[in-house]
Amino acid sequence: MILIIAEKEIAGRRIAELLSDDNFRTEKHRSKPYFIFSKESKEYIVVPLKGHIKDVDFPSRYSAWIGTDLKGLIKAEILYENKEEEIIALLKYVCPQIDSLVIATDADREGESIGLEAITVINEKNQGIIIKRALFSAITKQDLDEAFSSLSNVDYALANSADARREIDLMWGAVLTRYLSIVSNRLGSEFISAGRVQSPTLALIVDREKERIAFNTQKYWEVFAEFDKNAERFIASHKNGRFWDKEKAEAVMKKRADFGTVKEVKKSKKILKRPEPFNTTSFLTAAIVLGLTASKAMSLAEDLYQRGLISYPRTDNAEYPASLNLRKLLENLSSYGPVHKDINKLLAQQQLIPSKGKPSKDHPPIHPVAVPKEELSSYHMKVYELVVRRFLATLAKDALVEVVKVDIDMNTEPFVATGQTFIELGWKEFYPYSAANEINLPNLSEGDRLKLIDLKLSESETKPPARYSQGSLIKEMAARNLGTKSTRHEIIQKLYSRNYISGLKSIIPNKIAFAVVDSLEKYDGMVLKSEMTAGLEKEMDLIAAGKKSKPDVVADSRKMLDTIMDELLKNKDKISQSLRQALLEDSKLIKCLDRNCTGMLMIRKGFSGKRFLGCTSYPRCRVTLPLPQQGDIVPLDDKCPICEFPNIKILNGRRSFKMCLNPNCASKEEWRNKSKAKYAKKKESETKEA
Repeated sequence: MILIIAEKEIAGRRIAELLSDDNFRTEKHRSKPYFIFSKESKEYIVVPLKGHIKDVDFPSRYSAWIGTDLKGLIKAEILYENKEEEIIALLKYVCPQIDSLVIATDADREGESIGLEAITVINEKNQGIIIKRALFSAITKQDLDEAFSSLSNVDYALANSADARREIDLMWGAVLTRYLSIVSNRLGSEFISAGRVQSPTLALIVDREKERIAFNTQKYWEVFAEFDKNAERFIASHKNGRFWDKEKAEAVMKKRADFGTVKEVKKSKKILKRPEPFNTTSFLTAAIVLGLTASKAMSLAEDLYQRGLISYPRTDNAEYPASLNLRKLLENLSSYGPVHKDINKLLAQQQLIPSKGKPSKDHPPIHPVAVPKEELSSYHMKVYELVVRRFLATLAKDALVEVVKVDIDMNTEPFVATGQTFIELGWKEFYPYSAANEINLPNLSEGDRLKLIDLKLSESETKPPARYSQGSLIKEMAARNLGTKSTRHEIIQKLYSRNYISGLKSIIPNKIAFAVVDSLEKYDGMVLKSEMTAGLEKEMDLIAAGKKSKPDVVADSRKMLDTIMDELLKNKDKISQSLRQALLEDSKLIKCLDRNCTGMLMIRKGFSGKRFLGCTSYPRCRVTLPLPQQGDIVPLDDKCPICEFPNIKILNGRRSFKMCLNPNCASKEEWRNKSKAKYAKKKESETKEA
C-alpha cells in the first residue's frame, strides 16, 4: 500500500479525487479524515496534514520569562515537539499497512520541511519503506499524473534550510522579544515583540516616517488655463510648471487675455508594454490595489491553489516555462463566462507569444489552471479574476497610444496641453486594473483661436516621501532580501497585530515603533540592519544548495545574536527608560475634556483589570471615560457629528470600527438597546433555571 502525504485537507481530498477519477472513499481515525482508493492494482491512502505537525520550541525549563538567562537561552537546545497530536496518531495508525511513501506537500522549502516531519513520524514505526517526492505546481489531473509518473527524491538539504530558518527565527524572536518586554515592563498579552526580519522591516517604516517629519515643505504656484474650441473644453498648464516665486505666477495672471492661439501640435506614438506574468511580489502588489491586505490576498490565493483553480502562488518566477501549453490552457478556460469573448480573441491570434519578466528556477508564474465548478465567495472571485485577466494580458499585444502635445500662446505666455488616445488597446482590453487611461483633447490645428474660459492660480506645497503601502513595503523587502516570498506578508501582519503600525492604504508607525527602533538603533543597530538578515538568508540558501550544514549556520547565527545581546544588556537601563517613556506617551490619547485642566486622557486599568480613559492630572482631575475592552485603540483627528466628542478607531483583528468617546451619545442608542435586551434575556434565563 502506498501512503501519500498532502499538506492540507482540501489538497488531500483533491489529490485523491483526481488520481482516482473521483472513485475514492473517506475514512476517519479519531476525528481526522483520510482517503483511500485503488489505481492500476495498487492501494493508496492519502493522509492530509495541517501544515506543520511539529513546533520548534525550547525545553520547558526556559518557559518563564522572568529569571531566564537570555544569554543561556541563545545557547539552549531547540526541540521539535508534536503539535498536531491527532494527525500524528493517524500517521502511526496507517504505518504498518504501507510499503512506500510519497510526499505530495507544496513544492517549496516549507513543503519539504513539512514532508520531513511526516517522514520522521513514520520512520519511528516503519523504517524500511521506500520514500519518494511528487513535485507539481498546480493541483490538476494532468499535473498530478505527470508528477506521480516521474517521482523524485526528497530534497533533505532544502528541508534543512527551512528548518534552519525556523530555529534561527525562534531564537532571535524569543530572545529579543523577552529582552524588550522585560526592560519595558510589558509582559503578558501586551509584550513587545521583535525578530530577525520583523525588526529591520519596522525600521524601514520608521525611517520613512522620519524622512517625512524632517521634510521641509516649500510652497509653489501653478497656472492653469481652461480653453474652449467648438464647445469642447480642456485644461492647459503654464509651460513653466511650478513657480517658486508667487510674484512671477501673479504676473502671468495679469496677462490674461480673451483668447489663446495654437502655436504647434506635435503627435507621436508610444507603446505601452503589456504586464509581466505574476510572481508572488507583483501579485500581492496588484491585489493590495484592489483593497485586500497582503495576508488576505495570499490566503485567498493559497485556497484557490488548493481547490485546483490557480497555480502555486509562492514563486519568484516571471517567465512561463516552454512546457506550458498556452493555447490549450486558454481553450480550457474559455468556458469561464466573464472572459469567454476575450479568450476567443486571443485564440484567433496565429501565435501566442507571452510577455516575460525575470526568470528563476522556481514554480511557474501564477496563472489560472481551471474554471470554478462551484460558487466562490466574492473575495475568492476577485483574486481569481485578477489572476485570469493578468494571464490574458500577458498573451495579448502591446497597447499603442497616440500622444498629442499642443503649445498654446496666450498674450505671449506659453501654455501646454497633453492628450493621449489609444490606437490599439492591446492588453488594456483584457486587463482593466491598469491606471493608463485616455486624456481627450479637441481636434486642434496650428493657428486655431481658443476662447479662454478661466485662468486659475493654484497654490501647493512640495510633498514629503509617501508612506509605504503594503504593496510598496513588500517590494522594498524583496529588494533588500528581507524575508521570503512566503513570509513577507506574514511579517507585515505581525506588525499590525502587535500594534506597531496602523493604517491600511498607507502604513503609519505608532509611538512604540519609534521607541523600539530608536533604542535598538542607538545601542546596537545590527538588529535593524537588513544586510544582517539578508546575509542569513544567503546562508540558508547555501544549506539548500548542499554547501553548508544546518548546524553550522545555526551556530553562526547564535554567535551573532550573542554579540548583539552583549551590547543590549550593557545598555539595559537606558533602553528601559527610553521604552517606558514612549509607552507612557503612546497611552495618552487626547487632551482632557475639562477645559480648566491641562492634563491628557490616557489608557489606564482599574482594580478589576478593565481599561478606561483617565486624566494624567488625577487625583486633582477625576475625568474618566469607558473604553471597549478588546482591540487596539487609535486616536483620530475628527469629532462625532452628533455630540462633538473625539472619535477613536478600534482595531480588533481584521475588523475595525469608529466610535466617539461619549457613552451617552445618541449614536450609541441602538447598541444600548441591544445590550439591555441581552441583559434582560440573561436574567430571564437565570430566573427560569432557579
